[in-house]
Amino acid sequence: MAISPFSFGASKTVKKVNNLKIRIIYSLHEIVQDRPDWPCIGFDFKPIIDNVNSILRHEFPNTEFISTLATGPKNAEDILNKDKTEKIDGYIIYQMNCWNKVVQTISNSNKPVLYVDFQYGGSGGFLVYNAKFLREKKQNVGFVSSSKIEDVIAAVNCFETIRKDGFLKDFATATTFARMKMTPSPGNLACKTDDLKTLSIDECKRRMKKSKILAVRNQDSGSAKSVMGIPLGYVSFSEVNHAWENANNDEAGAIAEKWQTSASEVADVPFKELQNSAAMYLGMKSVLKKHNANAITVNCLGGFYGNHINAYPCLGFHELNNEGLIGACECDINSSATMVAFTIMTQGRPGYISDPVIDTSKNQIIYAHCVAPNKMFGADGPSNPFNIMTHSEDRQGAAVQSILPLGYMTTTLKIDSNRKEIILHQAKAIDNDTDDRACRTKLCAEPIGDIEKLFTKWDKWGWHRVTFYGDLREKTYELANSIGWQVIEEA
Repeated sequence: MAISPFSFGASKTVKKVNNLKIRIIYSLHEIVQDRPDWPCIGFDFKPIIDNVNSILRHEFPNTEFISTLATGPKNAEDILNKDKTEKIDGYIIYQMNCWNKVVQTISNSNKPVLYVDFQYGGSGGFLVYNAKFLREKKQNVGFVSSSKIEDVIAAVNCFETIRKDGFLKDFATATTFARMKMTPSPGNLACKTDDLKTLSIDECKRRMKKSKILAVRNQDSGSAKSVMGIPLGYVSFSEVNHAWENANNDEAGAIAEKWQTSASEVADVPFKELQNSAAMYLGMKSVLKKHNANAITVNCLGGFYGNHINAYPCLGFHELNNEGLIGACECDINSSATMVAFTIMTQGRPGYISDPVIDTSKNQIIYAHCVAPNKMFGADGPSNPFNIMTHSEDRQGAAVQSILPLGYMTTTLKIDSNRKEIILHQAKAIDNDTDDRACRTKLCAEPIGDIEKLFTKWDKWGWHRVTFYGDLREKTYELANSIGWQVIEEA
């Protein structure tokens, strides 16, 4: 499982950094992961760490690299206190798990800091934390977001800046130039013909008002303020779990058989678990009917780990989205409202909610999640292949790896009802990554615009985005203008 994501080809043209002492800090929970998180429970980081250390020592033989592990701010403070006598010249921080806060403390060291994303491991925290550094114009922090070790090598070479002139402000600039030099030029961005039909904005808004989102966040229930004109209500875990308990066994078995037959592969998921997931689908659908709603979003991780619900809703969301209804992950209300609004606008095309990853070595953004439809052009459109696998972070339950269509324009969106803004970027779908780390579905796309700009908004907007097939840029502006909102283009 712990296969290095790095390709290693030693470049003889890279200028060597001499006489420096650099501490490499790996920010993670444990050397063998002891909890559900990206990349997955049980992941062994040791071969990855040994590989990185070996490559850097090979490429920079006159630089001393000190390898250290850290879990959070206390470890980071201890490291800085120790380094007062170590004469450390700079730091490399590898974000190995998503949310461990180590880089924040180290970035205040008045030393150059190279911040590196371990792809499909630390990507969420990396994007959010790094965007804040960019917003603060943290000149001593440079970054690498790449699947290739050559890009790390090019950035490590920038530590030479501190020896040449001693100006910390040059470090971030130097790593930016190195990163942009290594990023490939845009490919052919011409997209396949897509016969997208959209509703008028007035009709779209009328249907949004007739919609309803059910948010399942805890054991509370009740009404709430609307979101983007879409009514919102809260229902409890117990109500959803009761509906799961009372689902018809024969009907759940028939749905499970359909999934098993339709999937290209069912990997490590027994039929009993498929039937369990089908019962959750039927339960959620009955709750939607009871409340006259067309969208449901569930705090799935909190519900499952807290024993409040007895099945992951992933396959149920998959089925609801294929039907033109809305099933959304992690009780994300803004993403759910985004899915409702633009599924209505596109006359039934589902949104794909994801945790994105950016890989500059391929000029790609990768949309990763364990829930995905396989009818991206609507219930009456073509189906794409999909596999049924365990939920990635904990290797439990049942989730979906959808092999999504390629060659098409996609529009990725998210609303913020408090700021009255819609964030937007577009990209051409070009690949599906089946890497075993992190979420199961991974649609790879080439951004239309500036991938460097795409790093800048995650701290304000969070990690989730919602991707639709089709060019929805103009319609997004029309909708925003009609309700007095703004569109923020992030690429």
